[in-house]
Amino acid sequence: MSLDPALRARIESVLAANPVVLFLKGTPDAPQCGFSAKTAAAMDATGADYAHVNVLTDPEIREGIKAYGDWPTIPQLYIRGELVGGCDIVTQMAASGELHAALGVAAPDRTPPQITITPAAAEMLKSALSNAGEGYALQVEVDKGYNARLQLAPVDDSAIASESAGIRAQFDLLSAQRARGMTIDWADDARGKGLIIDNPNAPPKVQALTPAQVRERVQAGTLVLVDVRPADERALAEAPVAYRHFDDGVEEIEALPKDTALAFLCQSGARSGQAAEHFRALGFKALYNVAGGMVAWADLDPAVARY
Repeated sequence: MSLDPALRARIESVLAANPVVLFLKGTPDAPQCGFSAKTAAAMDATGADYAHVNVLTDPEIREGIKAYGDWPTIPQLYIRGELVGGCDIVTQMAASGELHAALGVAAPDRTPPQITITPAAAEMLKSALSNAGEGYALQVEVDKGYNARLQLAPVDDSAIASESAGIRAQFDLLSAQRARGMTIDWADDARGKGLIIDNPNAPPKVQALTPAQVRERVQAGTLVLVDVRPADERALAEAPVAYRHFDDGVEEIEALPKDTALAFLCQSGARSGQAAEHFRALGFKALYNVAGGMVAWADLDPAVARY
């Protein structure tokens, strides 16, 4: 594919203006494919600043960047105008420390995390590992929302690894940092049946507030209410207290101090719950979802319209 000169100039302008650029599907906070998510996570783990281009919003760039670097897939990472590669290369470089060196940041902390696997959990995991056959270990992945995923994987001698109760646990770089102090237990009680993970690093879970509680706290100045609905939907029914919104994007609210108490509101509580989890992944520590949303608010206050 030959590259239109005007499109080439656009790409070169982006690369000239930013020392590090990641072309991906979606954004680092909301990637739209697994490869983009892994690459953004590897970049975030370095702590380096980088620009990003969401190719899904710019079809010309989406196809043009493939021709520009003669690289057929997305994501693509550029450092100082030079193509580094895609997901596999970036994640491998992140694990080895090469990515940190290329970005000019400190080498990663590869200290194995200390975790605890209880005897009950160890019994179940050893049985699973035995059934898997020789050469398998427990792979632990912890995403940016501190949700843990456990699976069996082949032993990887290059992985960050620690041992508890005779079980080898393997981690990628970012998961190792997030898993420090984690406890893996087995439950067969009122909580259900299965592995239970306690991670002391995880931000507090999102809690529910009723509209009455939200109204009281907003009026007292101890809570910021954020209505996640678009303007045309808010026009149908509006919360009768001061609130903020996402009409101009989320960046201004994301920049608030992490101890700011935030409550999120939508029509019924589903979209607001997703927004609250997004802010939890960013490290906010006092997050609430308005239970029942505007439907519940209309039950509380007859002046609030139903729609």
